[in-house]
Amino acid sequence: MERKPQITLSSLDLERIEVLLEKNSGNFPGRDALEAELDRADVLEPQEMPPNVVTMNSTVRFTMLELKKSNILTLVYPKDMDGSTDKVSIFAPVGIALLGLSVGDEFKMPSPTGQVTVRVDAIEFQPESSGELHR
Repeated sequence: MERKPQITLSSLDLERIEVLLEKNSGNFPGRDALEAELDRADVLEPQEMPPNVVTMNSTVRFTMLELKKSNILTLVYPKDMDGSTDKVSIFAPVGIALLGLSVGDEFKMPSPTGQVTVRVDAIEFQPESSGELHR
């Protein structure tokens, strides 16, 4: 099995996601994967988050290497999903995979055409580095 990149979460994001999981007692695709990611993460206080880490409400530029296709998405809580194509929920496979990664990290994920390698290219916006520690 391929080794996953180390991930870092803010204590506030971790707490909020755990509350969401408790409230959403039913299963959703990826629930086990999200719980596994939370369990393996290094946890820091929001003010200690490095600016190159994907946190909740971060806007991330990433590339699907095999497809040579770049995307920019904002990682949001399910309540903030409004149908726009520039947001991804933490409950979606891409959201789960992006959470806690650092710029330069790569991960493999399933796609309609098979496995695709995704690389985090940049953090366009991160609440913590902008001083928004409770967003």
